[in-house]
Amino acid sequence: MAQAVHVRGSHSGAAQQRVTSPAWAVVLPVVLGFFYGLWAASIRRHGGPPTLENVLFGVVCGAIVALACMVLHQIAHLLPPLLRAASWAGFTGVAVGFLYSQSGISVLRCAGTALAVAALAFVTFFYRYYTTE
Repeated sequence: MAQAVHVRGSHSGAAQQRVTSPAWAVVLPVVLGFFYGLWAASIRRHGGPPTLENVLFGVVCGAIVALACMVLHQIAHLLPPLLRAASWAGFTGVAVGFLYSQSGISVLRCAGTALAVAALAFVTFFYRYYTTE
């Protein structure tokens, strides 16, 4: 079942309709969490054989990312575009920085990479939200 959402910013003046499915609010974060957990577990094992600890680590990481993505998706529409872009950028930067930290690299390099990714994500999300709303 789909619900129609009014989209502001129409160039023709007529109301535009965008159909969004509530299932995507669950399916997309679960798929993202699955692949994130798989990636985190594979980085953590450093090329060795999979162990129960690695599998549990991947499951926990994937579940946290999926849950955080679902919560952020549910509350993001309540925020103004600037804060919405900042929240998604922060989520992206933290997720990438955590994965990078699992490789055993220095904390400063992880933080720098996370900030660079978050800055690029912020510019991208900010542009998207201000041009579509």
